[in-house]
Amino acid sequence: MSNRVTPATRRRIVLALLLLAAVAAVGLTAPRSVSAIGLPGYCQYYSDATYTTVVGSRSIGCCGQVTTTGTVTPYVRCQRVYCPAVVCPVLE
Repeated sequence: MSNRVTPATRRRIVLALLLLAAVAAVGLTAPRSVSAIGLPGYCQYYSDATYTTVVGSRSIGCCGQVTTTGTVTPYVRCQRVYCPAVVCPVLE
Protein backbone atom coordinates (compact mmCIF):
# COMPACT_ATOMS: atom_id res chain seq x y z
CA MET A 1 0.00 0.00 0.00
CA SER A 2 1.38 3.43 -0.94
CA ASN A 3 1.20 6.50 1.28
CA ARG A 4 1.80 8.87 -1.64
CA VAL A 5 -0.43 11.90 -2.09
CA THR A 6 -1.62 12.27 -5.64
CA PRO A 7 -1.41 15.66 -7.41
CA ALA A 8 -5.22 15.89 -7.47
CA THR A 9 -5.41 15.33 -3.71
CA ARG A 10 -2.64 17.87 -3.14
CA ARG A 11 -4.55 20.46 -5.22
CA ARG A 12 -7.72 19.82 -3.20
CA ILE A 13 -5.84 20.28 0.06
CA VAL A 14 -4.25 23.52 -1.13
CA LEU A 15 -7.61 24.86 -2.36
CA ALA A 16 -9.29 23.94 0.92
CA LEU A 17 -6.56 25.72 2.91
CA LEU A 18 -6.79 28.81 0.70
CA LEU A 19 -10.57 28.88 1.13
CA LEU A 20 -10.23 28.54 4.88
CA ALA A 21 -7.67 31.37 4.99
CA ALA A 22 -9.93 33.61 2.91
CA VAL A 23 -12.94 32.98 5.14
CA ALA A 24 -10.87 33.63 8.27
CA ALA A 25 -9.47 36.87 6.81
CA VAL A 26 -12.95 38.16 5.97
CA GLY A 27 -14.28 37.24 9.40
CA LEU A 28 -11.40 38.89 11.24
CA THR A 29 -11.40 42.10 9.21
CA ALA A 30 -15.16 42.65 8.98
CA PRO A 31 -16.17 45.65 11.07
CA ARG A 32 -18.39 44.82 14.00
CA SER A 33 -20.46 47.30 15.87
CA VAL A 34 -20.58 47.05 19.60
CA SER A 35 -24.37 47.12 19.48
CA ALA A 36 -24.40 44.17 17.07
CA ILE A 37 -22.58 42.02 19.58
CA GLY A 38 -24.43 43.40 22.63
CA LEU A 39 -21.35 44.42 24.61
CA PRO A 40 -20.73 47.65 26.51
CA GLY A 41 -19.07 50.18 24.26
CA TYR A 42 -19.28 53.33 22.18
CA CYS A 43 -19.76 53.72 18.40
CA GLN A 44 -19.46 56.76 16.16
CA TYR A 45 -21.31 56.80 12.84
CA TYR A 46 -19.90 58.69 9.86
CA SER A 47 -21.54 60.19 6.77
CA ASP A 48 -19.48 58.19 4.26
CA ALA A 49 -16.50 55.88 3.74
CA THR A 50 -13.99 58.70 4.33
CA TYR A 51 -14.84 58.56 8.05
CA THR A 52 -14.37 62.32 8.46
CA THR A 53 -17.83 63.65 9.41
CA VAL A 54 -19.53 62.21 12.51
CA VAL A 55 -23.31 62.08 12.08
CA GLY A 56 -24.35 59.95 15.05
CA SER A 57 -23.33 57.84 18.02
CA ARG A 58 -24.53 54.91 20.04
CA SER A 59 -23.41 53.69 23.42
CA ILE A 60 -24.23 50.61 25.43
CA GLY A 61 -23.59 51.05 29.13
CA CYS A 62 -22.18 48.47 31.48
CA CYS A 63 -25.67 47.50 32.64
CA GLY A 64 -27.12 47.32 29.13
CA GLN A 65 -28.64 50.79 28.77
CA VAL A 66 -28.56 51.95 25.12
CA THR A 67 -28.30 55.59 24.03
CA THR A 68 -28.44 56.59 20.36
CA THR A 69 -28.09 60.11 18.98
CA GLY A 70 -28.03 61.44 15.42
CA THR A 71 -28.03 59.15 12.38
CA VAL A 72 -27.00 55.50 12.29
CA THR A 73 -25.11 54.64 9.08
CA PRO A 74 -23.12 51.65 7.80
CA TYR A 75 -19.90 53.67 8.32
CA VAL A 76 -19.14 52.97 11.96
CA ARG A 77 -16.17 52.70 14.28
CA CYS A 78 -16.62 51.22 17.74
CA GLN A 79 -14.70 50.84 20.96
CA ARG A 80 -15.34 48.22 23.61
CA VAL A 81 -15.76 49.39 27.20
CA TYR A 82 -14.74 47.10 30.05
CA CYS A 83 -16.74 47.12 33.26
CA PRO A 84 -14.81 45.00 35.78
CA ALA A 85 -16.26 46.45 38.99
CA VAL A 86 -19.78 47.48 37.97
CA VAL A 87 -22.73 46.08 39.91
CA CYS A 88 -25.94 46.49 37.96
CA PRO A 89 -29.28 46.99 39.72
CA VAL A 90 -31.77 44.14 39.68
CA LEU A 91 -34.69 44.99 37.39
CA GLU A 92 -38.11 43.89 38.54
